[in-house]
Amino acid sequence: MLLFLQPVPVLRLNLIFLALFSLLLVALPGPALAQSATKPTPGFVRVRLETDMGNIVLALNARRAPKTVANFMIYVDDGRLDGTSFYRAFRRKNDPKSGFVQGGIDTEVRRVYFPTVELEPTDQTGLKHLDGTISMARHKEPNSGTGNFSIQVGANPTLDARPGYAGYAAFGQVVAGMDVVKRIMARDTCCGRGVMFGQMIKDRVTIKRAVRLDGTPKPSGVVKPWLVSPRGAVR
Repeated sequence: MLLFLQPVPVLRLNLIFLALFSLLLVALPGPALAQSATKPTPGFVRVRLETDMGNIVLALNARRAPKTVANFMIYVDDGRLDGTSFYRAFRRKNDPKSGFVQGGIDTEVRRVYFPTVELEPTDQTGLKHLDGTISMARHKEPNSGTGNFSIQVGANPTLDARPGYAGYAAFGQVVAGMDVVKRIMARDTCCGRGVMFGQMIKDRVTIKRAVRLDGTPKPSGVVKPWLVSPRGAVR
């Protein structure tokens, strides 16, 4: 009979552990629960970046970073990202397989949508700069994000907010095509100024189209000057 007494409390402990683990999964912020690349997830908007090296699918967290996601979707729905590029690759000197790639409108002012987006820092959203996180690029002024973004390869906590430092706005996650991101980061680089010195991709990777996969497009309705005289057009 004693052989059957021991498993009873163990079974109870296992049940308690499973219940607590389930509650923890529900409570965890950010990308702890992976989003789907093939079907919608409530609170997220999927976008497919079609590049000449392959497709990247993003799940943007409209629940935690609504302003940043809304800004990015204007660039998607207006076609402001179509024909732009990934132009920067930062690789850590001590670990060249980690860093980030940066893409978007670069310095093409004609594609900028005003007003610029208000910073939603990581200590406000709970989103962190982890592997595959997409983040809004900006100038020194915190509320200066437009149509440029970075995608992290490996964790990059230096971009997270901390006392005395506003950080950057993480607003989603790569859910497919991370292999494409890594191949972009491995491209040869050169040139650049300041903190970007030596990080400009020699042969830029074209973003052919940015396509909304969830919800109804909401274009801004304003004029599109970049289509009147595209960059590089012969005058």
